[in-house]
Amino acid sequence: MRLTRRLSAVAALIFGVVLTLMGAGPAQAAAPAYVALGDSYSSGNGAGNYIDSSGNCHRSNNAYPALWERANNPSSFSFVACSGAVTSDVTGSQVSALNSSTGLVSITIGGNDAGFADVMTTCVLGSDSTCLNRINTARNFVNSTLPARLDSVYNAIKSRAPNAHVVVLGYPRFYTEPSGICLGLSQTKRQAINDASDLLNSVISARASAHGFTYGNVAAAFDGHELCSGDDWLHDLALPTWEAYHPTALGHSGGYYPVLNAND
Repeated sequence: MRLTRRLSAVAALIFGVVLTLMGAGPAQAAAPAYVALGDSYSSGNGAGNYIDSSGNCHRSNNAYPALWERANNPSSFSFVACSGAVTSDVTGSQVSALNSSTGLVSITIGGNDAGFADVMTTCVLGSDSTCLNRINTARNFVNSTLPARLDSVYNAIKSRAPNAHVVVLGYPRFYTEPSGICLGLSQTKRQAINDASDLLNSVISARASAHGFTYGNVAAAFDGHELCSGDDWLHDLALPTWEAYHPTALGHSGGYYPVLNAND
């Protein structure tokens, strides 16, 4: 009788363990090591909830790299994007976060090289003709000088992280079209700014593709959420002023993050 009870207890224990294992399923594997490079559009300038230790880099817990990290649990996460970064900042310091174990890299870069901040300041304060002249200067730079600078960045990424999947993200258009009643810049200025943004994105996309990288079109994701849309995912003139013309937290969660997630 005692032997029967012991055997029954052992059988019940084994049966319980089997049921537990069947219900547990396979363990969730960690996502590959992720490094977020780039400028203010990657650091999260404008998204609020800034990481104190990031200082003037203005890295945000609401930025798309932080959102991806929380959703995917990568084996490691290096968030080195920094507000104001240009291509030489990426090649000079940011790429040191990469190595042969890096599995995913994201980056936005090129807008500051092209003088985005100065373009917006000139267009806000100056006449239509002054704005258009400054934009033409930026367009010439994007066509003639920026491609080689992007190549240097992409070559450095490939050299230091040869096994990584690299997602190069573009920039949103700033104004909805047709914009109707829209306070601030004239329609002439708004159209010229959008056209320059389209050119910048086309050059970035072409160079990324030439290096075998994936291009993420965030302009499409922001469609209907540009300035003057009534459902803006970008800051207009703002305080603090360094947040102006940058994506809000919604711009990261609704615009940038889904594009990265679809292309990772």
